[in-house]
Amino acid sequence: MPTHTRTAGPRDADAADCGCDEGRRLALTRRGVLKALGGTALLAATVGEAQFAFGAGAGTKQNVLVTVVLAGGIDGLSVVAPIGDPDYAPNRPGIAISPSKAIQVDTRFGLHPALAPLYPLWTAGKFGAVHAVGQESPTRSHFEAMDELERAAPDSSARTGWLDRTLGMLPAGGALEAVALGQSGVPGHLRGLHTKLAAQKLDDVKLPIDAKVTPLSLWQKSMATLHAGARPEVSTPMHSALTAIDLLTTKVPASAATGGPAYPNNGYGQGLKDIARLVKADAGLRVATVQLGGWDTHVNHGNVDGGVFAPNLKTFADGLAAFAADLGPDFDRVTVLTLTEFGRRVKQNGNNGLDHGHGCAMLLLGGGVDGGKVHGTWPGLATADLDSGLDLRATTDYRAVISEILTTRMGVGSTTDVFPGYKAPAVGAVRA
Repeated sequence: MPTHTRTAGPRDADAADCGCDEGRRLALTRRGVLKALGGTALLAATVGEAQFAFGAGAGTKQNVLVTVVLAGGIDGLSVVAPIGDPDYAPNRPGIAISPSKAIQVDTRFGLHPALAPLYPLWTAGKFGAVHAVGQESPTRSHFEAMDELERAAPDSSARTGWLDRTLGMLPAGGALEAVALGQSGVPGHLRGLHTKLAAQKLDDVKLPIDAKVTPLSLWQKSMATLHAGARPEVSTPMHSALTAIDLLTTKVPASAATGGPAYPNNGYGQGLKDIARLVKADAGLRVATVQLGGWDTHVNHGNVDGGVFAPNLKTFADGLAAFAADLGPDFDRVTVLTLTEFGRRVKQNGNNGLDHGHGCAMLLLGGGVDGGKVHGTWPGLATADLDSGLDLRATTDYRAVISEILTTRMGVGSTTDVFPGYKAPAVGAVRA
């Protein structure tokens, strides 16, 4: 698919920071301005507590990609436990998932029991996993690993996020084509030149005025007059913001009127609920992202009956189970995938926790997922098979999984512009 021409917006605040003194001064100046305006490097206009850059045509029943960022480095060996690998339990005498507690899915793997709310989707073929996934050049630094995960261009000078570059491969959209909800600001993989809306809640997206006194139509007319003849980078942000408010007011049912299943009472749950509202309203959404942190389990990782990991994983599962139930038939046009900066060390530490590692598991749910199975090449957990003798070796590049979703589900003809210099091999985890 050829790249479609899109209206350019403000560049990433860090784009000019090349390392020289001048670049650092410019970047710091931009960061200061953006912080004053609302704290996102993609801020183009601010309305209430929501932040806008440029923005998807409604009423077309498009497929939607939802990324769930599991910040902190989740332990894939607990999420999809290799209970059939003879080296798994000996490396984790206090925290290994026992075969009797795991939801066994094949002779090698079992799901953590906290994922029980999602198991019906597994048996229905709408939930699957790819194991031993990682980055081309792994690092154990949270900041470096997350930056590379979101930029996804290790051999390129690209400074935008891969999800923003994906928008550049799709037909031009409108005010609600890309959203980051339930969190502050725009995450790195969505950062760049194209349409996005960032808000803690969709209900925050409103003008702080009495609509009866000053109707939205008057704002739109006034801004059109004010910006007549202005450059797109000046006129588009406010136009996009007002269009988004108009769509949310006229097309998307109010949160109180949506009902539906109970979501977790946190930003992650709120974000998923608001994404479901946009999908069901067919408001032009193409890509969305939410975040759930708390996976940096150096201490008290715990087993299935205690520790910090299991409750957090249950929150994750409860949120996506509610999301799937809320969407009903619309879940078939949504594909969900998880992203995390790295996995955890194979061997537990002295605090019944897990230090930073490399390979991990990626979870996929929804439309087109070849579910009910664990994909990827399993490298084994014997010391000789580990990365540096410590970590699960990554046998699948995470970009290969994303590429498969983009080409089979999102209509992207080629991902060479999304992942510069990378030719993705087939994974087989996603169907057209």
